[in-house]
Amino acid sequence: MADKLPQSTPELLSEIDREWLELQKAIKKLTKEQMTAPDPGGWSPKDNLAHLAAWMHFMHEAHLNKKPAHEVMGMDAATLAELDEDGENAILFERNRKRTTAEVLAWLDSTYAKVVETLKKTPFADLMKPIRDNDPEKRPVILSVLGNTSEHFAEHRRTIERKLNS
Repeated sequence: MADKLPQSTPELLSEIDREWLELQKAIKKLTKEQMTAPDPGGWSPKDNLAHLAAWMHFMHEAHLNKKPAHEVMGMDAATLAELDEDGENAILFERNRKRTTAEVLAWLDSTYAKVVETLKKTPFADLMKPIRDNDPEKRPVILSVLGNTSEHFAEHRRTIERKLNS
């Protein structure tokens, strides 16, 4: 998580955009073969990008648009409650692994555009409110935004760059 939270929407968008551009540079370096070649864990760069799109979509719908998490994930609430992050990621991987590279890149781009557009319209004070009213830690929405955009982009960009350097 971020050491210091952005203090305004322009600062937040600048941080997100910076990591987005770095991710785009890494993507452009991949050949078609590299894009779909799995790493030892079974994930290709395409799978990493689908993962980013899926979690950005989840954050957008569940945390910015306040839709029920289980509905956004496309499962019943009890099933979602039983899953940890690895379980959620496994389901998302299976749902998206057969998408073509073109489909994944289009989904990633369109989801990113939706998130940025929503953030531009969202009052910054709303991003500092708790994600959920019943969260005992009162974690602000901005943590989810950062965790599913700039921080997540950086994490998976490094994974892609390791592929390029191997």
